[in-house]
Amino acid sequence: MILPDKNFPLKMLRENLEGIPQFPLPENFSMRWFQLGDEQLWRAIQSAADKFNDITPELFAKQFGDDASLLAQRQCYLLDPQHNAIGTATAWFNDNFEGERVGRIHWLVILPEHQGKGLSKPLMSAVCNRLKKLGHARTYLTTSSARIPAINLYLKFGFVPAPQSDDEQKIWNTLLPKLKW
Repeated sequence: MILPDKNFPLKMLRENLEGIPQFPLPENFSMRWFQLGDEQLWRAIQSAADKFNDITPELFAKQFGDDASLLAQRQCYLLDPQHNAIGTATAWFNDNFEGERVGRIHWLVILPEHQGKGLSKPLMSAVCNRLKKLGHARTYLTTSSARIPAINLYLKFGFVPAPQSDDEQKIWNTLLPKLKW
């Protein structure tokens, strides 16, 4: 039985990286890519903003490994006008998604006090553009059923539900009336 008040993992897919919506940063905001030492910054942002996952000290290495040059190409940080990191997202990849190497939007998050200001749109544009630049033809992401604003963002960027099971399809069917699609 699917319970609507529970949080379930969901996959979404964008079949190509053509026509990526482009949203500019608000004035005085900026972005930069991973630098050595950002592991702790990533963890602090995730811990402050993500109430659904246990953000442990080991999580960063488990998700991204320790190749700083790879991270410098793929992990983006959103900076406020004082150059403080207030969000992050990673233009990651999966070497075996449906049998092929596919780009992945991974761990996109904005600090709670900056959410709802349209800042995730430019961050999403940047990581989608980066995936395309790195040669990915398509991309996917994993989100959860409790993240309605995030799902609406992903829909705006051309991602569509990619249910992996009958149960996941039932969850999508329950969510569809709540979405701006």
